[in-house]
Amino acid sequence: MSSTLETLEAEALRLPAADRARLVERLITSLDADPDVEEAWAAEVERRSAQLDSGEASLQPGPETLEKLRSEFR
Repeated sequence: MSSTLETLEAEALRLPAADRARLVERLITSLDADPDVEEAWAAEVERRSAQLDSGEASLQPGPETLEKLRSEFR
């Protein structure tokens, strides 16, 4: 690891947790800048939104859904 990277890492680790989380999110986002992937996600969001609008799909509460999945895989 270069000394610049080590210095940057040390500085980042001194940030408050919320700032570190925001930094991580921004760094990960910068790696995921593939236009094809972004386009595919946008299409998926539109497809799912249309399913919700048409009634083909419905939203489920997160905690209940997770419990149902846990019980299915026990």
